[in-house]
Amino acid sequence: MVAPNAVTAMALCFGLTGVRYGISGEWERAVAAIIIAGVLDGLDGRIARMLRGESRFGAELDSLSDVIAFGVAPALILYLWSLQAMPQAGWIFALCHALSCALRLARFNANIDADEQPHKSAGFLTGVPAPAGAGLTFMPLYLWLVTGLDIFRAWYVVAPWAVFVAFLMISSIATYSWTALRLRKTVRLEAIALAGLLAALLMTNPWLTLLAISGVYILLIPFGMISYARVRRAKPIAAKPVV
Repeated sequence: MVAPNAVTAMALCFGLTGVRYGISGEWERAVAAIIIAGVLDGLDGRIARMLRGESRFGAELDSLSDVIAFGVAPALILYLWSLQAMPQAGWIFALCHALSCALRLARFNANIDADEQPHKSAGFLTGVPAPAGAGLTFMPLYLWLVTGLDIFRAWYVVAPWAVFVAFLMISSIATYSWTALRLRKTVRLEAIALAGLLAALLMTNPWLTLLAISGVYILLIPFGMISYARVRRAKPIAAKPVV
């Protein structure tokens, strides 16, 4: 249990460290801390399964970490970076992100032992996961870091986008999960090469790369909905007995 839960605790601390950098106006470090928290969040579950260290305690700690690192921390960073300039209602839009993240994780915990989970059984997720939601809500910040244009920092750009991402997190749309991705043997070497190049791009031009990744993720959402609908239509047919 110790190793995966330690990774989860590290993700939590990186999320809170992002707030610390946001308070001091170090926006690049603030976003980088949240991104690192997202990477660690993707590793803890795999480490737990690999070491057979899965536990109810770990699941609860993971949810609490996600709420803070990908709900509260991004909301505070967005508010400090842009939304505080919005007359009166800026804090409300920041709360939308944090609240939606908490509601999404509460729904996940409530359904964790449910027998009927259509999206999960088909290899999909329900709504946008919390780490992806945190990454998507920073898209205006990525654009600002890439272009230097203050229009992307304006509250009337950031506020609607924050609400849109918050809706994606609590929605019931089907989104791709790692288990839904199946690579053919003929393209596995190409996929490994692409992963290496992506890592290099993240080191050399992180904000433009994160912007591209976020854009691709947004574009994949409709395809995930279509794929899930196709899977759900095919399942009842496959279940019919052969006469």
